Amino acid sequence: MKSLGEAEKLLGDSRAGPECGPRPPCSRTCQLTCLPPVAAPVSSWKDFGFSPCQDAFHAFHPDLELVCKFLKPLLVGELAPEEPSLDRGKSSEITEDFRALKRMAENMDLFQTDHLFFLLLLAHIVVMESAAWLIISHFGSGWLPTLLTACILATAQAQAGWLQHDYGHLSVYKKSGWNHVVHKFVIGHLKGASANWWNHRHFQHHAKPNIFHKDPDIKMLHVFVLGESQPLEAAGRAQACALHMHMCVTPGDVGDPLCSVPGPWQPPKYGKKKLKYLPYNHQHEYFFLIGPPLLIPMYFQYQIIMTMVMRRDWVDLAWAISYYVRFFSTYTPFYGILGALLFLNFIRFLESHWFVWVTQMNHIVMEIDLDHHRDWFSSQLAATCNVEQSFFNDWFSGHLNFQIEHHLFPTMPRHNLRKVAPLVRSLCARHGIQYQEKPLLRALLDIVGSLKRSGQLWLDAYLHK
Repeated sequence: MKSLGEAEKLLGDSRAGPECGPRPPCSRTCQLTCLPPVAAPVSSWKDFGFSPCQDAFHAFHPDLELVCKFLKPLLVGELAPEEPSLDRGKSSEITEDFRALKRMAENMDLFQTDHLFFLLLLAHIVVMESAAWLIISHFGSGWLPTLLTACILATAQAQAGWLQHDYGHLSVYKKSGWNHVVHKFVIGHLKGASANWWNHRHFQHHAKPNIFHKDPDIKMLHVFVLGESQPLEAAGRAQACALHMHMCVTPGDVGDPLCSVPGPWQPPKYGKKKLKYLPYNHQHEYFFLIGPPLLIPMYFQYQIIMTMVMRRDWVDLAWAISYYVRFFSTYTPFYGILGALLFLNFIRFLESHWFVWVTQMNHIVMEIDLDHHRDWFSSQLAATCNVEQSFFNDWFSGHLNFQIEHHLFPTMPRHNLRKVAPLVRSLCARHGIQYQEKPLLRALLDIVGSLKRSGQLWLDAYLHK
């Protein structure tokens, strides 16, 4: 194992080693474009521009031999060199340096898990769940005990959300199977959600963060306009659908109809086309009313249930039902069925604020645009920023304050992200790439500032262009 100082020195001196490391046994599949570990229609794979020998593929798959076993039947042919899946905008120098950095991280054992760390995370969630029940059983269901219990349970739900994120990224156990099993337990039994639903959304986000039409996390359903290009320019494919009374969103999402308008897709662009579904110049104000309060209790809760039912995902549905059975059997004796239902949604309401502010502080303030086909390192740095490290910030955000490092190394256990951060910062400085890190309060305020800027860009284009 190398020390941090030795690793930084080696990073500056060497890029030796094979381009992608050892090639998996099914080397011909290195020409197959494919998604990260997420179920999606084959027709959409080409949009993500991956092959097993690229950094994205290695980032998502810790066990390449196992992956190749399933990829063999999907091989459809060799890709021509000019195909966009080769990421025509990538820098070979940055790519080589990043691969050298990853090898150093592996030599420093930064992909090794401290199992006690994750056991304590699970234990403190169980303790909060138990404390919530003890408060209600001892003090009754008055307003004060109910409010205190709701806050404790919302905290437990938020922390369970960060914990399921670890297992979903296969960052805890060496065997993928164990990660999948525990992931279903945490997200299903502790949260009442679906592992497959989460995988489908989240890996698309990681593959192409802040890229229109490829990152589901920036699909705002005409509620918000984001970035600098979306509020300004003339409409592309999505607007053509809207103007012809058709809804157009990514195939595969529950309730999303398909768009048949030909031509390359463009991000929803509102200003010059005079599209005004909402007064976007006030989006930084109504964000407080319909963003954090409603995302989980309304949108996610409905989408999760409909996804499991429509895709007949009975295993995830059984896990989710086990959560609701546990919750209602625990709190119906105190509140009745209707009261327990309202109590559950109030907890979701509180958790939703926590979730939205933490997840958006690292992304919504960054570049949001079409795919520029950059190299893996540059694309992740353009779409992510960090929040300063502290014990509270680490716990509050589930170590997602190290969002840059997490996006570069999604299978790295979160307790090691701070250790690899100096290496990443050094590589950014070497290539003149901005490495953004800010205080927690500044990061939260920047969300509102970003929405306000995008709204003003829309208003100016709407009125004057």
